[in-house]
Order: sequence, then C-alpha cells, then structure tokens
Amino acid sequence: MPYKLGSQRLSLDVAWTHTDGRQFPANFLRLSTQAERDALGLLWEEPTTTNYDQRFYWGPDNPKDLAELKTLWKQKQNDIASSLLAPSDWRVTKAAELGTTVASPWLTYRGAVRSACNTRQSEITAIKTVEALRELFFGEATITRQKTDEAGNGIVEPDTITVDGEETANPKAGEPVMETVANPGLATAWPELPS
Repeated sequence: MPYKLGSQRLSLDVAWTHTDGRQFPANFLRLSTQAERDALGLLWEEPTTTNYDQRFYWGPDNPKDLAELKTLWKQKQNDIASSLLAPSDWRVTKAAELGTTVASPWLTYRGAVRSACNTRQSEITAIKTVEALRELFFGEATITRQKTDEAGNGIVEPDTITVDGEETANPKAGEPVMETVANPGLATAWPELPS
C-alpha cells in the first residue's frame, strides 16, 4: 500500500473515495501525475516488508512454540533418515532372505545414518531458543568471530606494529582480531552414500 490519505491507506488498482466524498477509479493512482496526487493530499508511503522464516515464526518477532517445533524437527530427522536408508533397504532384505551378508561399506553407512539421526535429535533437544533451532538447520556454513587465545580470551590488535623494519603505532590497536570458522551452531552432517 504505497499511498496514504491521512490515516487511510490506498492500494494500487483499487477504487477509493476521498475524505471529501469524491470517488476515484482503480487506475487513478497509476495514471495520475505527482501534481494531481499532491493536490489531493496523497502521500507516498514506502512499503514495509519484514522477512521472517515462516517455518519458525508466526510473524516478525513472533516465534512459534519451541516445544512443538522441537517435536516437528525431530520427526523430520526420522523422515530424512528413513529416506536415506531406503535405497539400501533391498540389500538388507536380500541378505536376510538368502542368508548372505551385506557389504561392509553399506552396513557402516546405515549405522552412520542412524547415529547422525540420533545426534541431530539430541542437538534439537539441547536447543534453548527458536532462533537457535533455525540456525541449527539453516545457518550459514561459516561465521566470523573474535579470535581467542588458548585460555579463551579475546585477542585484540597490538598497540604497535612493525612496518618496513620500524615499529610504529597500530591504527587498529585494541580492535578485535577476527577469524572465519565453521559454524559451530549447525546440525551434524548426514553421511555420504558409499561408492
């Protein structure tokens, strides 16, 4: 709704009535000049678009119930594990029917799928916020954070640096030293199919 007349919002391609009773056709806002709109007291209002992930939020800053989301996403992990195991189910069935064995790489893969599913469900259980749950599955692969030393203290730029063999004041002194690392907030990866 880009135009307003006082507190009245006017949509494009919708007929409307001015506060003085005059009626205007649906195409008026598209076909009128800026001078005509100004004379009527119409103001342009930038449309507000707030993006939010509808899988996790009812609206901007309105998260869904965390317990219900956890239940849903745990079930999704079972569904994914089932779909990953399905292509090799025939191998297990064949081995059981014929009394033979399943190749070791396939058994390892199937075990890894079940293990990943259990780990992912444990990760879901440990989540404390809706945003953290969203991050678990849809976060960026890498994050930038302040680099730390072995004691876990944040590293900052030194007061002086050496330039062309001479020590000089560091213009970035005291600023944090940043590093890009794999996002620790992501879910455990699913295993790859054996070749």
